[in-house]
Amino acid sequence: MSGRTSAVVAGACGALLVAYCIYFDRKRRNEPHFKEKLRERRRQKRVAFEKSGLSELPDLKDPEAVQRFFLQEIQLGEEHLAAGELETGVDHLTNAIAVCEQPQKLLQVLQQTLPPPVLQMVLSRLPTVGQRIASSRWLTEEDVE
Repeated sequence: MSGRTSAVVAGACGALLVAYCIYFDRKRRNEPHFKEKLRERRRQKRVAFEKSGLSELPDLKDPEAVQRFFLQEIQLGEEHLAAGELETGVDHLTNAIAVCEQPQKLLQVLQQTLPPPVLQMVLSRLPTVGQRIASSRWLTEEDVE
C-alpha cells in the first residue's frame, strides 16, 4: 500500500510542477513587451560580439564558406604569430581548428611547427572557441514565438 501511496504522491507533485511551469511560461509570454525585450537582448548580445573584435564565423552548413574561413584564419594566424602578436595569432588558429574537418591532424601539424608555449595557449583556448561557435549558432536563430 505504501508503494501505491508514494506513486500517487509523486504523480501529484509532478503534475503540480508541470502546472507551475505552464502558468509562469504563459504569464511571461503574455507580458506586453516580452518579444521586444527578447529582441533587444539578442541585439545587444550581437552588438557586444561584433565589438569584441573576434572573427565572424561562417555559415557552418556551407562547406565552401567554411573552407575559405579556415584558410583565411590559418593565414591570419601565421601572419600575427610572425609579427609577434601571439594573442591574436592564437585566436585565429583556434578559430581554424574549431571549424576544421580533421582537427586532430591539424593539431599534430601545429604541434610540430609551433613553440610549446604557443601550442599550450592554443589548447587552452579551444574550449572557449567551442562555446563561441555554439553561441553564434544560437544568436543566428531568429525564431521567436
